[in-house]
Amino acid sequence: MYHASRFSVAPMMDLTDRHARYLLRLISKRALLYTEMITVDALLHGDRNRLLAYHPAEHPLALQLGGSDPEKLAECCKIAEQAGFDEVNLNVGCPSDRVQSGQIGACLMLVPDTVARCFNAMQEACSIPVTVKCRLGVDEQDPYDTLPLFVTKVHEAGCHSFTIHARKAWLKGLSPKQNRDVPPLDYGLVYDIKRQFPGIRIIINGGVDSVAAAREHLRQVDGVMMGRKAYYEPYTLQHIDQAVFEERTCGPTREQIFADYLHYVEQQLAEGVALKHMSKHILGLFHGVQGARAFRRHISENAYRAGAGINVLREAASKLVS
Repeated sequence: MYHASRFSVAPMMDLTDRHARYLLRLISKRALLYTEMITVDALLHGDRNRLLAYHPAEHPLALQLGGSDPEKLAECCKIAEQAGFDEVNLNVGCPSDRVQSGQIGACLMLVPDTVARCFNAMQEACSIPVTVKCRLGVDEQDPYDTLPLFVTKVHEAGCHSFTIHARKAWLKGLSPKQNRDVPPLDYGLVYDIKRQFPGIRIIINGGVDSVAAAREHLRQVDGVMMGRKAYYEPYTLQHIDQAVFEERTCGPTREQIFADYLHYVEQQLAEGVALKHMSKHILGLFHGVQGARAFRRHISENAYRAGAGINVLREAASKLVS
């Protein structure tokens, strides 16, 4: 049975693929994981099996969709439910030029009525939860005026869960990378939204870089989403199940995680997956450990070679000083 999570790892383009999610699941059994954003046209017309592939261990798992056509989004929700996903999330936060041209992502904050129509069609099409991930606002919008209106309209369409990245998105003048850290964080506004809408589930995202920070946010909101810190330094999540979900034991050691991931990599190699698609996700596992730089270098220099196998990872591990 799926339950909305108090802690999740953000959908991140080119990062949170199925191999990365499997690694993250080895560290946290309880965190909600997300796919990369998949556009409706890619899902409807592309290689559906590849786009939706996941390991059963990844549950609870949410599919994030990008789109603004209610009919297409509804059809994708049906596909997501049939594929076994636990949740569908509508992206109303991505600031890239590429998605703006297709009326996807943060630019939809300018048209809350469209988002409301999309949400209504999506939720009517499936029985799994549909949620929305958005920003505080875009460009010259005053978030203190426009964000409550946005939440109100989409909530009236039936949405009961919003993940809010606590920054504005600047669609003109900032790159997607700059949009992740240049606009200032305003956690206070997200807290205000929770107070204004006590019956709505509010998850906060943006700049969360520790378990302690997550616990602090949970005093004000219903859930916390961590992004790049969880990907580039995945061992940050070692204590998350204990600290947030009140599990009695902390997570596995780095060595246990590495051994379990090695077993997974061997299975995937046997199925024809190239090492480079899996090895890149463990580069940060030993962050802060003596020898970590040599570990990363060995993988980076050897995993992309034709025919690279599991020995590349074993040799990399020998560079670590225990």
